[in-house]
Amino acid sequence: MSRIGKQSITIPKGLDVSLQGTKLIFKNAKLQKELETFDRVKIELKDGILSFGLKSDEDSQARAFWGTYRALANNIVVGLTSGFTKQLEINGVGYKATIKGKILELMLGFSHPINYDIPDGVEMSLDKNILTIKGVDKQQVGQIASEIRAFRPPEPYKGKGVKYVEETILRKAGKTAKK
Repeated sequence: MSRIGKQSITIPKGLDVSLQGTKLIFKNAKLQKELETFDRVKIELKDGILSFGLKSDEDSQARAFWGTYRALANNIVVGLTSGFTKQLEINGVGYKATIKGKILELMLGFSHPINYDIPDGVEMSLDKNILTIKGVDKQQVGQIASEIRAFRPPEPYKGKGVKYVEETILRKAGKTAKK
């Protein structure tokens, strides 16, 4: 049995949730998000509480999707109410980032700058060497942070590169000369 799927979601004020067939529609003042369930799970919406259940106990696919759809719906609710953030730290001599309109320009020790287009629905801000990525979609914010980190992942000897703020880099000892 799914432990996540059993938990119900309380819909906060300012967020409208409606069920149209097998599609859940979430609306706040600015945005609208949809979650299509393809009739794999039973959805119940009563008095500001959203709950998910199994259509039949024998279907193993429904069991697999039960907790997944509940987690996806919860991520949409959290995203539309408070949003998601990821923070990246840029370490290294000469490593820097600047935001020019809708383009993030990264200088990461290559012979050329790396220009990253900032997608719609995502905000980026810089504070010295900390890049903050904010957005409504948890998957999109995580994907963007992962793509930026992949340009220059942190190396284990000096710790140079782009890393998550909460990430710890295991440092290695360098070579020692014979004495």
